[in-house]
Amino acid sequence: MAANWSRAVGVVFLLLATMAIGGCTRMKIEDFAGKQPVLKPETYFLGQTRGWGMFHDRFGNLRRQFVVDMVGEMDGDVLVLTEDFVYDDGEKQQRIWRLTPQGGGGYEGVAGDVIGTARGKAAGNAFNWSYDIDLKVGDSIWRVTFDDWLLLQTDGVVLNRATVTRWGFEIGTLTATFHKRDRLSAAAGPSQSAPQAQPVAQAAE
Repeated sequence: MAANWSRAVGVVFLLLATMAIGGCTRMKIEDFAGKQPVLKPETYFLGQTRGWGMFHDRFGNLRRQFVVDMVGEMDGDVLVLTEDFVYDDGEKQQRIWRLTPQGGGGYEGVAGDVIGTARGKAAGNAFNWSYDIDLKVGDSIWRVTFDDWLLLQTDGVVLNRATVTRWGFEIGTLTATFHKRDRLSAAAGPSQSAPQAQPVAQAAE
């Protein structure tokens, strides 16, 4: 009995230690203060942007790939960002964000398929925000949370990594890169053209 109790206490201690280590190593937006180039979502995503991404489940299996074309426009102080996704299985999806600066580097965002309000903060070359969304998984709909990080690089590329959790447990990771469309056109050269946008999906309600 004593041995079983000791083993149980040991397991609990190990779990708590693991959680503590995970908490200590978690990225904080303040860690990026002062880093260059400065990322402001309402500046970077103004105009046309293209991204390529993929989603891996928690076992490392590649589940989906996608291309997204984005158009950002200002409505007063609000960035209206229209995202048109085309997935490797042929599915198309549109999401329209309204992203509002809150001062002090804070932001709030809403979109048709996002539950409630997304909240985030920018500092230096980083932007981190989180939001809940209903995600289609097979024939089911799961309500999941995205912890989304974007990091601006010196060549204008934005690296994106989002951890997806359900009920506090990680179920997968989304990774993507974003490029400005004018840079893609310039890189294509005079005899080529940048990839054309895919057909626009129906607007989200």
